[in-house]
Order: sequence, then structure tokens, then C-alpha cells
Amino acid sequence: MAHVINNTRRLREAAGLTQELLGHRANVSRQTINAIEAGRYKPSIMLALKLAKVFAVPVEHIFELEPDDWDGIE
Repeated sequence: MAHVINNTRRLREAAGLTQELLGHRANVSRQTINAIEAGRYKPSIMLALKLAKVFAVPVEHIFELEPDDWDGIE
């Protein structure tokens, strides 16, 4: 299984957002944001795209594969 680098917390803090405010902007609960940041929940593509829109960055800046997980991908 691929390992994902998750930059949600770093981006949220850099934007000066609380978990609750980020959740509100992405239309999810604070608990969902907390679980994403803690790595206990992998968001759907829809939620990942919403987070990218809130942060005004590409999805790949929020979630990315660990370098070793790119082996075999052309």
C-alpha cells in the first residue's frame, strides 16, 4: 500500500485557520479535519479537491506519494 505525505496541518497553520474553520470552508466537521491531519482518515477525491480550493494550491501540494512509492510508475 502506498504511503502518502499529508501536508494538511502545515498548510492550515500557514493559512492561520483553525480545524473548525477549515472544516467549515470544506463543508466537513472539525473531527474530519483532525482525523485527516492525524492520518486516521484518507479523504475522498472530492474532499481533497475542496481542500485544494480552500488552500488555493494543487492537490499534489496537500497529498503526495512517498518517493519510494513511485517505483514502477511510468
